Amino acid sequence: MKTNKILLIDGARQVGKTFIIRHVGKKMYDNFIEINMIEDRLQNQLFKNVKTVEDFYLQVSMLAGSQMKEKENTLIFIDEIQAYPHLLTLLKFLSQDDKFTYIASGSLLDVTLSNTSSIPMGSIRKIRMCPLDFEEFIRVLGLNDLTLSILENKFNHLETLDETMHDKMMDLFRKYLLVGGLPDVINTYLETKNIQAVREVQNEIYEYYKSDASKYDTEKNLKSAEFMI
Repeated sequence: MKTNKILLIDGARQVGKTFIIRHVGKKMYDNFIEINMIEDRLQNQLFKNVKTVEDFYLQVSMLAGSQMKEKENTLIFIDEIQAYPHLLTLLKFLSQDDKFTYIASGSLLDVTLSNTSSIPMGSIRKIRMCPLDFEEFIRVLGLNDLTLSILENKFNHLETLDETMHDKMMDLFRKYLLVGGLPDVINTYLETKNIQAVREVQNEIYEYYKSDASKYDTEKNLKSAEFMI
């Protein structure tokens, strides 16, 4: 079904939002324009005071004017949109103008939207992207569709696995508990098979999460909880 709604993808850091949007966007559209709003806020701040559709087009044209073609072949990807909360309100007017195709993504969008004076309901379709689940994890580790189909069939019919397969699946599940479903962590495990290296990447991401959460923790509950632990 054709719609003018703008797809808004929410999700924690490092779940792969930017990667998958960039991969699909470049594959499906001749003109793919990507704008990272955190980078803009730290550098040129072109979008800091954008309030109208015309202002938005002007700033995009400064970055990628030659790629601004027709709606059918132009996708504008607004990454890390939470850096400029006023752009969430602007999505409504970009959707109504219907000049280009848009997709936006960000982290902690529920918090940002709750503090936005005018939520663009009816103009966006918000979905959440999560880390890889166990089935996706074991696919990455090499289990093929046939094996997964057999396992699913046995599960649906409450049939037990033979001892060899049971041990194999338990081993994979233990790996999943250690590694988790974040793509960067999984890639580190596949490349190194080193749990210490995996832990280092996990700790880096954990620090990012703490930093993000602290921006909204006005009561300093995070520090209190950390002290109690």
